Amino acid sequence: MPHSDPRTLVSTDWLESHLNDPDLRVLDATWFMPAETRDPKAEFALEHIPGARFFDIDEISDLRSQLPHMVPPVEKFLSRVREMGVGDGHQIVVYDTKGIFSAPRVWWLFKLMGHKDVAVLDGGLPKWKAENRPTTSEAAVIRDRHMFANFQKDMVKDVTQVSHASKLQDYAIIDARAGERFRGEVEESREGMRSGHIPNAR
Repeated sequence: MPHSDPRTLVSTDWLESHLNDPDLRVLDATWFMPAETRDPKAEFALEHIPGARFFDIDEISDLRSQLPHMVPPVEKFLSRVREMGVGDGHQIVVYDTKGIFSAPRVWWLFKLMGHKDVAVLDGGLPKWKAENRPTTSEAAVIRDRHMFANFQKDMVKDVTQVSHASKLQDYAIIDARAGERFRGEVEESREGMRSGHIPNAR
């Protein structure tokens, strides 16, 4: 069995062997770029890993901001994960239907809120299905569980701090988008967004 770390990345073997653990919570964090015109919630309803709950990246964000996917207020995050039956003492595994695309975003959100026992599923749903592991359309049974947050403020930088880092280069700025978007070779899918990257980003 490949090495797995329940605080970072776990294999499909690891997840299937723990699928019936009472304190395991599996989250489908699938999200698609706007131009793909796919509905991740509808796809989840048709097929997901048994026991999984859907984590809505669009909704579990700060909707007061004009920018997408800004960090949600702590109270909102806790309310939404509690509605999913996720709480203190749970081992969380996050996956998406592209392999590893949007799942790390949710992994990071839980880390930001101080939850340590959270991992991304290596290979996501594509690898899970390629290995003929079980899927279902049945909804999970939700049981309420309280979650405490310990917000890790040092894990977030605001636009002023990023601007300073760009100029002073005292922090590395890593751009995780596709190369053609980084280089400004294609138009951005969101209206009004300029192409290219932050100066001195890598």
